[in-house]
Amino acid sequence: MNIRSLTRGDGVVIGAAVLLFIASFLGFYSYDCGQAPVCPKAPNGWKPELFPVLPSIFLAGIAAAALVVVARFQPEGRKVAGLSLEQWAMAIGVFAAWSSLWTIFGGPDSERVSPGVGQILGLIANLVLAATIVLTPRTPALKAALVGAPQPAPAPYGMAPGQGYGYPGPGGMQPGQSPYGAPTPQPYGAQPGPAQGPAAGQPTQVQQPQPGADASQGGQQQPAAGGAQQPSGSDFAPFWFAVPVNRPLYPEDGSPTPIAELAPGTWYLAVDQRGPALVAQTQDGRRGVLQDTTGIQRG
Repeated sequence: MNIRSLTRGDGVVIGAAVLLFIASFLGFYSYDCGQAPVCPKAPNGWKPELFPVLPSIFLAGIAAAALVVVARFQPEGRKVAGLSLEQWAMAIGVFAAWSSLWTIFGGPDSERVSPGVGQILGLIANLVLAATIVLTPRTPALKAALVGAPQPAPAPYGMAPGQGYGYPGPGGMQPGQSPYGAPTPQPYGAQPGPAQGPAAGQPTQVQQPQPGADASQGGQQQPAAGGAQQPSGSDFAPFWFAVPVNRPLYPEDGSPTPIAELAPGTWYLAVDQRGPALVAQTQDGRRGVLQDTTGIQRG
């Protein structure tokens, strides 16, 4: 779960749900007993005699807020009974607001009974919750991230700013360097390092052809020591990138279930390319296919 997936609208919805939960324990009605010696105690939303106030007003609003939060941590396009989680949250939130509005205007017809603090706060919370759920996809201010991207850590002593551990740098990865500072594995048949020349002061030994060797073989040039021919690979060069919005990362075997979710404000390493898609590696070493590469920022 990545908290950076939450928006400002989600923060308002969560606050409204907390206020709704508190209001459920406050008096739903207020009684004006006047000079009466005995005055009934104001019931709250959890009292059985007020059913169905609890499920239709308080629990419905809290359920709508929970669906909004859960939808942020689920892959895009997931539906339940043909509707997305956001659509279910919108429908339940509007229903809870309508129930609160209907209850406060259609309460007991008595001059001594008036709406209590719990009923008034429940109406306000449900109206704010429903309006925020409806307006968040259409309002840029509410769609903004609730928690901004983390600031880069200060550079260690003797290192230039912006060159901390794991940062891709202005030129991306350097040749011979793998992600997170690990040595790059060499191709099959290559020596474990660059070819070393003769040490200073040592004569160079030239291999002489063996007597009786085939003339065709003697005319061929022998490869130098440590210079084994490496298999030619693709032209793809690994690079660092960041995504503008949350993007799912799918397994390399083509499974439709995401294995991770890439979040904005974090650098990831592209290690291969498959058509328009990229094979990306996360900070914990997991690899997967990023199918949507639109708008990514190269490091």
